[in-house]
Amino acid sequence: MEHFGAAAAGDVRMCQTVLPAHANNRGELSAGQLFKWIDVTAYLAAEKHAGMSCATVSMDDIQFEEAARIGQIITIKAEVKRAFKTSMEVGIKVTVQEALLNAEKIVCIAYATYVAIPFGAAKIELEPVKILSTEDLLEHTLAAERRRIQVGYQQVFQNLVQQLAREDISEGEDAVSTSFTHVLNVELVQPLHANQHGNTFGGQIMAWIETVASVSARRICRSQPVLKSVSMFKFWGPSIVGDRLVFNAIVNNTFQNSVEVGVRVDAYNCEEWIKNQARHINSAFLVFNAVNDDGELLTLPRIRPTSEDAMRRYHGAVARRRIRLARKCLLSTIEDRPHTWDGSNQAYVNYSSIAVLANLAAKPGWELMTARDDVNIWTLEEGDVLSLRVGMKVNIPSHVAFYLLSDFTLRQGWDAHFITCDLLQALNNDEKIYYVTCPPVAGHKARDFVILVSQRQACKPSEPYIIAVKSVTLATMPPCLEYWRSEITCAGFHIYSDTNSSCMVYYFNEVTAGSMPYLAANLTGLSKSIEDTALQCKTFLEQKGSE
Repeated sequence: MEHFGAAAAGDVRMCQTVLPAHANNRGELSAGQLFKWIDVTAYLAAEKHAGMSCATVSMDDIQFEEAARIGQIITIKAEVKRAFKTSMEVGIKVTVQEALLNAEKIVCIAYATYVAIPFGAAKIELEPVKILSTEDLLEHTLAAERRRIQVGYQQVFQNLVQQLAREDISEGEDAVSTSFTHVLNVELVQPLHANQHGNTFGGQIMAWIETVASVSARRICRSQPVLKSVSMFKFWGPSIVGDRLVFNAIVNNTFQNSVEVGVRVDAYNCEEWIKNQARHINSAFLVFNAVNDDGELLTLPRIRPTSEDAMRRYHGAVARRRIRLARKCLLSTIEDRPHTWDGSNQAYVNYSSIAVLANLAAKPGWELMTARDDVNIWTLEEGDVLSLRVGMKVNIPSHVAFYLLSDFTLRQGWDAHFITCDLLQALNNDEKIYYVTCPPVAGHKARDFVILVSQRQACKPSEPYIIAVKSVTLATMPPCLEYWRSEITCAGFHIYSDTNSSCMVYYFNEVTAGSMPYLAANLTGLSKSIEDTALQCKTFLEQKGSE
């Protein structure tokens, strides 16, 4: 769902030729050097938007897809996707280009959070990012979703760890302790490692982390480890010129062909160094593959936790892996099948639902098919996929329309296609799961759905209220013989403020087999059920909104 189009006013780009000094012993660009370049580029983008100095807060979930080799040219593009009050999200895309072949491949895509640092005690509020295209609007919406995931990550992680603590660990005969993988390294922060304020560059710390983590990974791989992903670079506090940075790295767990290494970074000034009073400034978790000289994946030994701390790290690595795989599954592709719902993937299913709807709304090429009274219908044809957009002007405030449309138990009041709608789970104020039954279609049995409804308030008057709908599967609600279990791949509402007393409501639906007969009848003039349903919705909203 990432969009990096043509150069925009807020872009910062860096091009570098990979020289031998930048490469590892395999002739590939070292991850540490890449982290330095990424952080500098993203820092400049954040500083350009904020108009003041910034500091790295975090860089999460980096997946490496391609390696850059000596002689190749890499391009790093950084762009502020959304500004919050004092922090901002910067999107980073790294590509590698073969100078002779003119072919370009993606090395990695990452998102980083930076915070603006005002001079003295001044309070600031960052200017919003200018929305210049539908792609900008899409990324602006998804940035808010990524922030929600960051905020809720710790709770999801803790729930998984508690669940894993109740499970038995099956150790093989070759299971080993990780105590021999512990690596300790000390670095002195010198002026060349710091910015103009004397604070250590985040990219330099990330490079040092990668170095010590790779040494730890090598001890269990017995071969050259290759960095494949970073679950987290989290900066808890700053360090300055003159600080001694102590890096502690150790293998947390292994997974067939990969190994997770955790790194803790503590900082000391001269006085703290003598008194052994550390400042915890960074935590990071890096995942390496083990490969032989031919680049083939090697199988790693299982881990045997030998202490309470080792068990904590063991379970933490499993939890992070599950979250990472859930994210990769949900965000890398748009699946036709509904997602299985469980506590570990809740944030990512919600993100996927909001992202898919936002992506559909932002697509070009919508064709106006019918216009009747205050209702317009557009269609979008993409290969075998047909999508529907219905727009109508409603004479009530946008927040009232949002409140009425987001409560799906009220939908029977205007939509004849809903026979029943029962609330199964109220996950929080913004996410609910419903069970819906509908009348039969084209000779089939009556239909039923299990749907996730995710709602989002508009942050600014120019932004829409969002209600996204997507089918999910629940173990407690399996299909039954009485109904034909149907699916919604992408549907929902965008509600825009028009005036203080009116709004524009847009309904989107990626057409499925269950809704195709209705749409086909409308397009051929045999039925007006879609227009009629929209008018009933408009009437319902205006009546309820005036009560």
